[in-house]
Amino acid sequence: MSVFLSLDFLYIPCRDVDDAAARLVEQLGAELVWKVRGMGTVVACVRPSAEGPLLLLSGHLAGEAPILVYRVADHADSVARLRASGLNLRTLEIPHGPCSSFEAGGQRLAVYELVRPAAGESFAGRFDEP
Repeated sequence: MSVFLSLDFLYIPCRDVDDAAARLVEQLGAELVWKVRGMGTVVACVRPSAEGPLLLLSGHLAGEAPILVYRVADHADSVARLRASGLNLRTLEIPHGPCSSFEAGGQRLAVYELVRPAAGESFAGRFDEP
């Protein structure tokens, strides 16, 4: 049985977040939800469709491949199940709650528990400029 509830975010490494976000808005009609700058980087949240995951364009994320971020019902239980299956996880905190990233099947994945549902709304409409 899968531990995943839904794919909520695609966390995408991006060399030029400003340009990529602008192109997604202009060329695809996506919605720029927020764009924040801090600690020497920029991250933008783009909604490409009414349903489906949000795109998090990240100037600080290493690597070339995106991280697929899935919501789970219970982070601790999910992490225990994933570790028991032999996966190595790295735990961190995101605004929405506890999160753990790992690689499986050649893909970069993460699981998080939505313990702070208002976190996404706290960034909505924020557009930090250079």
